[in-house]
Amino acid sequence: MSKTSKMVEAGVGLAAVAALGTYLFYGKHGKENREKVSGWMLKLKGEVLEKAEEIKKINQREYYKIVDEVTARYSKAGEVGAEELNRLAKDLKDAWKHISRELN
Repeated sequence: MSKTSKMVEAGVGLAAVAALGTYLFYGKHGKENREKVSGWMLKLKGEVLEKAEEIKKINQREYYKIVDEVTARYSKAGEVGAEELNRLAKDLKDAWKHISRELN
């Protein structure tokens, strides 16, 4: 893989991360998300973003799988309410529309 293609992939990954962050904090539920943000939410979102960055050509199915895996781990820990966790998972999945636009 050439240096140029690696840089392009890194740029695309950063654009996707920026799109996700922007959507989560300024999108449909942005105001509520900013008001309710707590440590576990930021940590979960960070884990999703890290895993998404590891995949070179991410698609919706892979992204949803990452969200499901990370939220399942938090669910098993029992420190997070199911309603909050489900809502955050939905918000993360809804963000795919915005991420995919940035990738194209």
